[in-house]
This record gives sequence, C-alpha cells and structure tokens, in this order.
Amino acid sequence: MGAEKLDDAGVYKISEEMALVQTLDYFTPIVKDPYVFGQIAAANALSDVYAMGGRPITAMNIICFPANSMDLSILNDILRGGMDKLKEAGVPLLGGHSLIDKTEVKYGLAVTGLVHPKKILTNAEVKAGDKLILTKPIGTGILNNCFKREMLDDKTEEEIIRAMTTLNNKSSEIALTVGVHACTDITGFGLVGHLAEMIEQGNCGLEIEYSSVPLFSRTEEFAKMGIDPPGSQRNRKFREVMLEFISDLSEWKRCILFDAQTSGGLVFSVSPQKAERLLKKLHKEGIKEAVIIGEVVKEPKGKILVR
Repeated sequence: MGAEKLDDAGVYKISEEMALVQTLDYFTPIVKDPYVFGQIAAANALSDVYAMGGRPITAMNIICFPANSMDLSILNDILRGGMDKLKEAGVPLLGGHSLIDKTEVKYGLAVTGLVHPKKILTNAEVKAGDKLILTKPIGTGILNNCFKREMLDDKTEEEIIRAMTTLNNKSSEIALTVGVHACTDITGFGLVGHLAEMIEQGNCGLEIEYSSVPLFSRTEEFAKMGIDPPGSQRNRKFREVMLEFISDLSEWKRCILFDAQTSGGLVFSVSPQKAERLLKKLHKEGIKEAVIIGEVVKEPKGKILVR
C-alpha cells in the first residue's frame, strides 16, 4: 500500500507473517508549552500506525528550529515531550534530523511499525450497514485557533490538550480484538475529509447524525462567532461537493464538520452485530467519549448524508 491509496500510512510486505507500516508527520506549534507540543506531535505521528492496525516499533525525530532567534531550552523541551510520549507508547527513538529554520519551529516524527499482512486495517473496506464509531471529540482546529488569539479558558485548554496527547493505541488494540472492517484517524482533513476517503474508492455512501458527533466544550460557541481556521476552509472547499444535507443544518455547524483536527480520534467501520461490544470495551478501557456517529449506506454512492 503506497501513495496510490488514501490510507493513513504506507505498508510494505516482508513475509507472509510480517509487513512494515511507515509514516511521517510534523507541524508548527499549536500550544504555548513546548513540552506539551512535543507530546502532541508524537501522539499525532504514532496515530497513523495505530489506524492501520499496526504496532509502532521505532521512531525518528524531524525538527526545524530557529536557533539564531530562540533559546535552545525550548528545543530541549519539545524533544523531551516527544521522547516521553514515545516511552509511554513503548517505542524507542533511533535518532532523526534537524536543521535551522529562519522563521518558526516545526516538529514531528517518522514512525515505523509492524502489522500482520492479513490484519491490516485500511480506510476503504467499509460495508453497507456498518456503524461508524468515533473515539475522540471534534473541535481542536477551532479551539486551537482561539488559543492563539488568547480567547480560550484554562479548563477548555486542558480538555483539548488531554485529548491531543492521548495515544490511540488502546482504541486500535480493542478494535483488532473485536474485528472491524475499516479504520482511519481524524486529523488535518477534518471529520468529513477523512470520512470521504473511506468511500471515495468504494461502492457505498455514509450517513452521519450531527447531534451524535462528540464536540469539545465551547466548540459550538466559537463556531457561532465565526471562528473558521484557514485549514478548515480549505477542507470545505475540497470536500463539500460530497455532502448532502438531509436536515437544515446551520452554517456554523457545517463548518465544524470540516474543522481540521490535530491528533484526533479513530473512526471504525464495524458491523452492527459488533458495534455495541466494541463500544462497551472502549468505555471500559477509559475511552468514554467513543460513540456511534452514523452508518454506511448503499446509496447514494460516494456521498455523505448529514442529518
């Protein structure tokens, strides 16, 4: 599986029993605390391997740092945050690459994982009748934008940081034990963008219930105020053609569906017979906000219906 697919990571088969999962991801800071930024960046990069049903085994740092204008203690804190999150995941850091950037910090990781070739989770194997389960709330794009404008209260900031630094390993492991048809993680393309990838190459459509989509506190409040980050606007411009609104959804609610996420949750496409069992196991393991947000439908093919 390579660039011709729309999956979260590339996969290279080594033998009948083993395949490599490879990904890389990096971005500019979205929080003020460099240590927390390092944690978020690491969790975000690891998530692509979890979304493929894989187990990350090694990582390498990628960092661009304005060493001529920024204290090196900030660099140290970023790398320490990333390292601590890797330790939590049980993934050794093998090294990496750095360069001096003239303008801003950029940090992330290249991650390698392992997966059994017959147990790979792709984002394209959805089946008509499947339930769609989302494991984390939506709204980090809007709220991080508010954070940069110093509009966010401490409680909401702590809420989104806790979610963005939470690994998706437990969700992935539980899904593999129950058995799901497809999986993707919700990141920069927003909820609709990543759901669109699940049906773009298949013969199904999706139907989601807006009221069922879990949101972070104050997401709707700020969306009503017109907070709509540039990345989210690009998502909407690219994917809005795939949406059909069954109910009269307000403009600001539509914007939330395209909100660009950072280190978001996983979406599973799972048979109705297994959906409740999967939810119960997720909730038991502390993934309390996991919820069914919709289902896979036969018609209209290639469209996402929103109620």
